[in-house]
Amino acid sequence: MKRIFLFILTNLAVLVVINFTLRLLGVDRVLDQSGGINFSSLMVMSAVIGFSGSIISLLMSKWMAKMSVGAQVIENPQDPTERWLVETVRRHAQAAGIGMPEVAIYDAPDVNAFATGWNRNDALVAVSTGLLHSMSRDEAEAVLGHEISHVANGDMVTLALIQGVVNTFVVFFAKIIGILVDRVLLKNDPRNGPGIGAFVAEIAAQIVLGILASIIVMWFSRQREFRADAGGANLAGRQKMIAALERLKMNHEQAAMPQNMAAMAISSQGGFSRLFMTHPPLDERIEALRAAK
Repeated sequence: MKRIFLFILTNLAVLVVINFTLRLLGVDRVLDQSGGINFSSLMVMSAVIGFSGSIISLLMSKWMAKMSVGAQVIENPQDPTERWLVETVRRHAQAAGIGMPEVAIYDAPDVNAFATGWNRNDALVAVSTGLLHSMSRDEAEAVLGHEISHVANGDMVTLALIQGVVNTFVVFFAKIIGILVDRVLLKNDPRNGPGIGAFVAEIAAQIVLGILASIIVMWFSRQREFRADAGGANLAGRQKMIAALERLKMNHEQAAMPQNMAAMAISSQGGFSRLFMTHPPLDERIEALRAAK
């Protein structure tokens, strides 16, 4: 979840900065000099902005991840846990046919791990101290296999491409909305170029449309989780992967409920909120692994 959240947040920030810079440079006026909208030029510019946001976010993903969680890369393993962690990642990476990722630990009580990076041979795999304390080595091995599978499957690169496409349409329609607000509601003369009202409306539309477009990105993320689970099962063993997911489910239920009610906790994630989930419900992931031939 962390890698998706950081990617989308960085992407949105980059889009706003690029948009603001282009406006200061007068690009909006060039597109609108005649009083009519040049849709071809607008689409090209939207694609440039949209893919710039996603590509910059992808290239910054490792740095952003390290900075946001305070991950410490293991350069020289200092204890048996660090040595086991590095060697397990190395073994999985070799089996998956990718370059050795950087391995990091970050201090957090939650049971979590993530992988990120701009290509499959220059990735980062990070695990929380909470995961190392709460999971057995078999379970942690399966989680590492899951993360290595994300890298081997090129999920971050594919995510960047999908984000670039949705960004393009978000920027395009946000600019159209900004121009319509400027001309129809504010009655500004199009020969003077878009005013400040158009800029404000465009940024607001970009944020709202960006949130709605994230539904597509989240759907993609959920599908890739099933594939990464299958990859983790291939690398570490299906029973280890199922055990890891069951451990995650137990930890989530205990964290969400009072201690004296944890045994009766039921995970109910659905409805509208499901559209914005980066991961499918754990019950579905466990069932998919059990049903796999």
